[in-house]
Amino acid sequence: MANDKKMTMGVIVGNRGFFPDHLAKTGREEVLAVLGKAGISAIALSPEESKYGAVETHEEAKRCAALFKKHEKEIDGVIVTLPNFGDERAIADTLRLARLNVPVLVQATPDSAAKMTITHRRDSFCGKMSACNNLKQYGIPYSLTALHTVALDSPEFAADLAKFSAVCRIVRGLTNLRIGAIGARPAAFNTVRYSEKLLEASGISVETLDLSEVLGRIGRLKDSDDLVVAKLAAIRKYMSTAGVPEPALVKMAKLGVVTEQWMKSADVAVSAVQCWTSLEENLGIVPCTIMSMMSDNLLSSACEVDVCGTLSMHMLALASGTPSALLDWNNNYGSDPDKAVCFHCSNLPKHFFREVRMDFQEIIAGTVGKENTFGTAVGKVKSGAMSFARFSTVDRDGVIRGYVGEGKFTDDSLETFGGAGVVHIPEMQKLLRYICENGYEHHVAANFSTVSSAVQEAAQTYLGWQTYHHA
Repeated sequence: MANDKKMTMGVIVGNRGFFPDHLAKTGREEVLAVLGKAGISAIALSPEESKYGAVETHEEAKRCAALFKKHEKEIDGVIVTLPNFGDERAIADTLRLARLNVPVLVQATPDSAAKMTITHRRDSFCGKMSACNNLKQYGIPYSLTALHTVALDSPEFAADLAKFSAVCRIVRGLTNLRIGAIGARPAAFNTVRYSEKLLEASGISVETLDLSEVLGRIGRLKDSDDLVVAKLAAIRKYMSTAGVPEPALVKMAKLGVVTEQWMKSADVAVSAVQCWTSLEENLGIVPCTIMSMMSDNLLSSACEVDVCGTLSMHMLALASGTPSALLDWNNNYGSDPDKAVCFHCSNLPKHFFREVRMDFQEIIAGTVGKENTFGTAVGKVKSGAMSFARFSTVDRDGVIRGYVGEGKFTDDSLETFGGAGVVHIPEMQKLLRYICENGYEHHVAANFSTVSSAVQEAAQTYLGWQTYHHA
């Protein structure tokens, strides 16, 4: 599945009077055409509102800023395009006056060596440095294209635009984000401790719900309630439930109804759920299937009340538009130092599996009994590209910090229970040492994509979170 929200970009076309004006005219036409081809809406001054629809003077900067403010709820990011040197003050003034607090991409169009006369010379190569210098002076964060100058109609800029769009989705998705924490942190999992206050400082709120309230609401639902019947049908459609007792399936349906109702009423986008072992002892199921279904629908859900884990999942899902899972860095894979087994017991979304079926939770069953642990999503993780991420609140330093990277899920054989796959990550021993030296959790968010650079850009440049990129 993909994120179907259409992106909208504000566009600033730079211009500078003693450079060829016709380049601003064609530059505006080119950037709008490229954005349209990519399915991205554009908001820019028209040729009637300023010379060629570009921004050069302070008056034009005010006009463009007013246009952006009018559409601020729509604008996901701003693209600054420099078809010639551009006026660096007008660009910075526009962004300061608009105060959109969205990502900004600075692009400069290359000169042609055959067109270096005064009538065609751009000097965007130089102008980009002046524009960035002013943005830095104004305290406005910004992103850069991979190449210093890049043609708008090139494959390289198409890749820049795709990455920048992912950055915009992450920043937009984390703005005023509300995470649901359902239940208390399991006593045996100190590793998932986190600071609500540090998250709040980044504009991310945590809403809590006690499991007693969940169980009470479940107890008041009837098996025949329409919402319960509909959820039960959705569970059966979602995965094979052969061999799973009917009473357990009904309990799962009720848990799903209660969870979804609370998330909607509390206006939370993603969740972290207590499992070990209260739900098994007091309700007689595991919540894995319900969590799997939510994650598969891009409503990321992490177990063990790992709030920072679900935040990491959500960032990957926003970047790629596809479901994320929370996995354990769990086992070595033979003697290959660049391979490991990633595992959970499991609530992985169906998107991750070759084939999936519902079963009981083999680990907890030894404590609370098999009959109380039905609901896990069991199967082998399919092969494919993998992006991974982990962000954590570091209370001793008063910061949020993380790491990202890429590898792949492999087709290597693996006989085990739960949801598991073999991953290959170049220089994995270096990554594992970094994780241990910096005290990160054993949980990591994973996604079938190659979006780690976008996640790092969003986190580090726009959220101010120090991020290690394993590459």
